[in-house]
Amino acid sequence: MSFQKQNYFQKRTKPKGPKANERIRAPQVQVISSDGKNLGTINTQEAINMAKQEGLDLIEISPNANPPVCKIIDIGKYKYDLQKKANKAKKKQKVINLKEIKLRPVTEIHDYNFKIKNAQRFLTKGDKVKFTVQFRGREMQHTGLGYDLMQRIINDTSKYGKVEVNPKFEGKQIIMIIQSL
Repeated sequence: MSFQKQNYFQKRTKPKGPKANERIRAPQVQVISSDGKNLGTINTQEAINMAKQEGLDLIEISPNANPPVCKIIDIGKYKYDLQKKANKAKKKQKVINLKEIKLRPVTEIHDYNFKIKNAQRFLTKGDKVKFTVQFRGREMQHTGLGYDLMQRIINDTSKYGKVEVNPKFEGKQIIMIIQSL
């Protein structure tokens, strides 16, 4: 007795996209012709035959309507148009990155100015900036210096962004997030 290898773990996938032709289960459908005219409510099988005569497909456009709305068009062209719309919408969306700038309460003025200039550049690009003031050892006794530094950062970046998350103490660091205007 030979053992036949089965695709036991293979997933059964449902066909993606709108229902077309024989997959439409409703007994009657509202039909829109290939040139955009409303043909009214027709028996589903008749509508499929009409589409086949034109060499096109019957595609379910609005399945939740009563009766479902179907259109006589080429399914390949319809899927292509949907894909183009999705790509166009994807191009329009803006990706916002979170940039982090780390400081210490004893950061010198030149280093501070350099980091603020970078933060302003990030904010003009539309990114968010996370400022972190880290404390080490005995610096923990002077957390007021950290809050003063955060206030100075808020004042220096007020033209480019606004505070999204106010300065808060977490562990051995103060964190604040500024988003672009």
